[in-house]
Amino acid sequence: MTSSESTPLFQYYFRALICFAAAGTLAAEIDWNSIDVLKPLFVVVLLAYTYGAYYLTKRFSGDQLLTLTKALAWTDAGLIGVSLSLVNFSLLPCILFLTMIQFNALLNGGLRKWGEDNAAFLAGILLSFLIYEPQWVLSGTLEISAASLIGVITYFCAYALFTHSRMSKLGLETQRLEQEQQLHKMRTYKLSRYLPPPVWKAINEGRDKSLQTERKRLTVFFSDIKDFSELAEEMEAEALTDLLNTYLTDMTKIVQQFGGTIDKFMGDGIMVLFGDSASKGVKQDALRCVAMAIAMKKRMKTLQQHWHHQGVKRPLQIRMGINTGYCTVGTFGTANHLDYTALGAHVNLASRLESAAEPGEILVSHETWGLVKDTIMCRDKGNVLVKGFSHPIKVYQVVDLRKNLGANQSYFEQNLEGFTMYLDMEKIRNFDKEKVLEALAEVSEKLRDKIIP
Repeated sequence: MTSSESTPLFQYYFRALICFAAAGTLAAEIDWNSIDVLKPLFVVVLLAYTYGAYYLTKRFSGDQLLTLTKALAWTDAGLIGVSLSLVNFSLLPCILFLTMIQFNALLNGGLRKWGEDNAAFLAGILLSFLIYEPQWVLSGTLEISAASLIGVITYFCAYALFTHSRMSKLGLETQRLEQEQQLHKMRTYKLSRYLPPPVWKAINEGRDKSLQTERKRLTVFFSDIKDFSELAEEMEAEALTDLLNTYLTDMTKIVQQFGGTIDKFMGDGIMVLFGDSASKGVKQDALRCVAMAIAMKKRMKTLQQHWHHQGVKRPLQIRMGINTGYCTVGTFGTANHLDYTALGAHVNLASRLESAAEPGEILVSHETWGLVKDTIMCRDKGNVLVKGFSHPIKVYQVVDLRKNLGANQSYFEQNLEGFTMYLDMEKIRNFDKEKVLEALAEVSEKLRDKIIP
């Protein structure tokens, strides 16, 4: 019978159909006026075999059941061969049962099972020659043909209904798996937002054991909002949460734009690494980091206006510190809780530079300045004493990209009492150019004519 199905009840149903079809065909062949004991006896054997096979399949499981199922399938084919021999190879039963053997073998086991079942079928025919000499009557009686036809048709109809039922269940199972896969993808996406890209990539590729600590030359960035703690005491929790999420969302977009890796958020503070994943070389990593800081500073000006219109009167400004050097990167913690981060003196220095910076200022170490000075305009701020370092640290204040200064200057900023202007010409759309010029001209005209005491 079918080796692909291991449930005893399933095997019993289809084995019973085959044996009943064979038994019915034999019963129609019996001449009740001169009874040949062999044929009625074989009918009893078929019926007893059906129940005996069911009993055996219930007693075994696993590999033993698989071996038994294969042996019973060969026995099925052999018994069919004996049955056809006992009905003298009547043409229609031969065609029907032979077709059933081919169908069952190819459907449930492919060519290998097809060969095995046909070999068992022929073995059954040869075995029958030891106990019975068939008459080779190719044409059969109506009773024999009808019995075999009814039995085989019943088998195929039952198999078709079973296949339809299985396909329906398979369709539902496929739909369930697709929904689970979609849910898994959504959970995976949500989880990925909580993990650094190197960690997520390693886990997703099954390389989480490779997340060992190693030394890398990184450019480390720290930032925080000046006087954010005082602001938290003044604002409602909901408004503060909305403000902080807006800030972190915009800053995260800029980090992604420049290819940085967010190590962690610390309230309003952000720690970003360049050179850990997707490194473009130490010099390019440092350039991308400082360019990111400049973009953050400019974006903060826009956010200040947005928050001012929402009633936040305190002018929020960020402080930023950047340093380049060898750090220890990897997983730290216990067997139950691990954290992927960068540690070392150069990480601490970047954090100290951020604390030493004035509001709206970007401070970089001498190591970072040496890598970016050709592209970034910086002012020498001399030596500063920072906590945790026994010697003074040489620092520089970032001004802007050199290409944005002088005749090619594209960003303008001015903050005075009663007057604030931020102009980024690279972001002005062509169809807004006239509107900007008209607004500047109108303000200039009114200011020129106004008498200010």
